[in-house]
Amino acid sequence: MLHYVLDDNGEPLQVDDVLAWAAWFETAHAARVVAQDELAGGVSVSTVFLGLDHNWGFGGPPVLWETMIFGGPHADWQRRWCSREEAIAGHAEALQLASATRAIELE
Repeated sequence: MLHYVLDDNGEPLQVDDVLAWAAWFETAHAARVVAQDELAGGVSVSTVFLGLDHNWGFGGPPVLWETMIFGGPHADWQRRWCSREEAIAGHAEALQLASATRAIELE
């Protein structure tokens, strides 16, 4: 499994030392969070840097970010991303999905 940390510019760096990765991961919560939003009705949308390549060796770039919706009709909706830019756009997509559904429920 490939382990990654973020450098000072927020770019992923592969690390071979699992203990160094674990030490970084333990203290890097703020650096790992791309965005977190709380919506009405207990729904939240979270996008984070995973630190582990979720591509699982299938070729192509590492998959290092994840967006999830918690609560509401789209609970457990999840997408993963290869770049921070994709993750930011994906977070906006998830917010739109969760918010649109929430607005329909309130009508």
